[in-house]
Amino acid sequence: MKSYLNDAFFSRLEALAFNLRRDLGGYFGGKHLVNTYGQTVEFADYREYMLGDDIRRIDWNLYSRFEKYFIKLFTDERQMQVQIYIDCSASMGKVNPNKGAYAIGVAAAMGYLAIHNMDKVSYHLIRGDKAENPFGTIVGKTAFFRAMKTLDQTEFDGDVSISKAIIGNPNTGTGDGLTIVISDFFSDEDWKKGIDYLVYKKKQILLMQVFSPDELDPTYTDRINLIDAEATDLADSRNMKLRINKSMQQAFREAVIAFYDDIGNFCKKRGAGFMALDCEKPIERQLFSELLKRGTVS
Repeated sequence: MKSYLNDAFFSRLEALAFNLRRDLGGYFGGKHLVNTYGQTVEFADYREYMLGDDIRRIDWNLYSRFEKYFIKLFTDERQMQVQIYIDCSASMGKVNPNKGAYAIGVAAAMGYLAIHNMDKVSYHLIRGDKAENPFGTIVGKTAFFRAMKTLDQTEFDGDVSISKAIIGNPNTGTGDGLTIVISDFFSDEDWKKGIDYLVYKKKQILLMQVFSPDELDPTYTDRINLIDAEATDLADSRNMKLRINKSMQQAFREAVIAFYDDIGNFCKKRGAGFMALDCEKPIERQLFSELLKRGTVS
């Protein structure tokens, strides 16, 4: 499977992160709990000294090594919790491995921006009707990059229930916090119930739909066999034999437009954010475009 998680990718994200005008919580319309690292005892990271910083937090050992001023950053118990759910079903990556790798790249990008923004991050891999949390709560870039080595090996297979995974997660919590759901939302189950549960829990919500261009405008013609990505065998009732003509192609395009409009309207009514991401386009470019439209980057 292709991987996006390399030094060049994170270097480009670093450039994007430093252009953030306000926190991720502000981007989604919610209230961020803190704007700076706290001064609790748990060390998180370093950054270069800037005019106005407390000189008592300068690390003089680093100065003696690099002849630059760095200050110590510490976590604050009031940091916003960013939870990122990833749909690990077959339709997300088994048939099109690049789509799965892209979803992991998007998850890594959002996690990185959150960590840069001094927030806590947790990843929840949706398999079946459960949400696995393999890394616990991630604080600071060291722990983040350690987790990315494992996240990059994520496999996609089978069916999932987004709603059951979210509702059944004991760590959802209530109140301020950002929840991101990354999926193609190509599912028979009612995933909207899970999103409504997050609304009930007063979460800030962002749905990120990952798709490949051929899913939106397929070029199939004549007789074809359609095999559902999540089908267990060729006899699965979800598989179909069709003869494709121009009228069917047009009907499909209209259904796709209605599908996207439905997700967009659903999110709008609930105050949730929504991004549709083409897996053939650079991740950071699409994220930058969305953030720029909302005035979050300069």
